[in-house]
Amino acid sequence: MKVQISSVRTIRELGKISLLAGSLSLGLSGMAQAETFRIGITQNNVGVDSYQTTYEQAFEEAADEADNVEVVVLDAGGDVARQISQVRNLIQQQVDVIIIWPTDGQAVVPAINGAKNAGIPVVVTNSNIAEAGQPLIAAFSGPNNIQQGAYAAEMMCDQLGGQGDIVQITGQPGYTTAIERQKGFEDRLPEVCPDVRILDSQPGDWNRAKAQRTMEDFLTRYDKIDGVYAADDNMGVGALNAAKSEDRADEIVFIGATNFAVGYEAMARGEYHGSVYQSPAEDARNALNIAIAVAQGKEVEKMSYFETPKITQENMDEFEKPVF
Repeated sequence: MKVQISSVRTIRELGKISLLAGSLSLGLSGMAQAETFRIGITQNNVGVDSYQTTYEQAFEEAADEADNVEVVVLDAGGDVARQISQVRNLIQQQVDVIIIWPTDGQAVVPAINGAKNAGIPVVVTNSNIAEAGQPLIAAFSGPNNIQQGAYAAEMMCDQLGGQGDIVQITGQPGYTTAIERQKGFEDRLPEVCPDVRILDSQPGDWNRAKAQRTMEDFLTRYDKIDGVYAADDNMGVGALNAAKSEDRADEIVFIGATNFAVGYEAMARGEYHGSVYQSPAEDARNALNIAIAVAQGKEVEKMSYFETPKITQENMDEFEKPVF
């Protein structure tokens, strides 16, 4: 269910934790009783990739456009210890709702439990937390990553004509999105293409340069590679660059996810074969709307997914080029 919010007035407070610690009063507790809601968000690692940077910009813009919402925007910098500290800080500030983009879906569960014990609901955004933490959260807002992996498997199967040998470049180990996209791909592939074999899987950590090195190693070890599935297009384009350097790109099908601009451009050149379209702006707006609804005491669906359709060379004209 997409949550519709009613008119409320926006008061937005933006800053990093070092600035906020001294500037925000703890005496603002009980804001839910007033007309202004205070929502704190701790993000994963803004700046490490363009998706998260665009997400943050869209979140801030959505908060500006909403009414009676004050947001505290924090970035964990990929450091789980820092993120746990930020959750504790938001609890101390007694915000009305905490949004968390987990750096580690398992390690943040105790911090989320702390928020629940303090009576502060938590909305998880983009990448889900471990199963043990599910009873503790109000909602998850983001893409269905298992479905995305399944979509990628279906596109790989179509592009290969039902048979071939492929390699897989996964995301950051321990990161729920990486785990779910791998599971969706590996569960769906044998269902639609039992004659497509996964030769090897190695992490690329959401990093294009590391994915390129991983692909260089694959190309050294395997004389025949028919396809590459990368858990996002940054890594997929890294793999493409490695194959181009070895003059083997023409013999390989490249399938990714989270349609980055570099993937879209490679698809337009005919070098890249499929991805899963995902809007960081919709991701951010969805999370904020869910958090506002929770603050207002409205009933929301536990798992709130937004649409992430398949995109290929054949239908890419139906989609705008990503800005991230």
